[in-house]
Amino acid sequence: MRRSITLLAAGLALLLSACQSTLPEASPAADKAAIRAMLAAQDAAWNEGDIDAFMQGYWQSPRLRFASGGDVTRGYETTLNRYKARYDSPGAMGTLSFDDLEINLLSPDAAVVHGAWQLARETDTPGGLFTLVLRRIDGEWKIVSDTTTSARQSG
Repeated sequence: MRRSITLLAAGLALLLSACQSTLPEASPAADKAAIRAMLAAQDAAWNEGDIDAFMQGYWQSPRLRFASGGDVTRGYETTLNRYKARYDSPGAMGTLSFDDLEINLLSPDAAVVHGAWQLARETDTPGGLFTLVLRRIDGEWKIVSDTTTSARQSG
């Protein structure tokens, strides 16, 4: 019995080792492309008026951090509710675009993204800057912290 358990453990260790060696290693270029794709999916979801799909780029955790307008919101649900209250109509949502993306990989599972955002709406064109902290969670890049600022509008 003891020998069977030892052989089973050795077999599992060998199998795990073989599986690990066949997994493709992520490259910086692939990671940056995956992050850009996630942000593009957010942009597309926003422009379709789908805040729930937009939020799929965020970490679904009570530890999510979102800072904007001098306020800090904590938690996925609270952030989702904030977006839905603030952008409650297609007119309020406008058309979103991201520009000037700078993706800095900190480790195989952490990145910082700096960029600019712009909304085109019928009555105004608010915009500003953002800094996102991303983590690879269950193989996917997710925003764990978002600090978004608004630029002054000339007028």
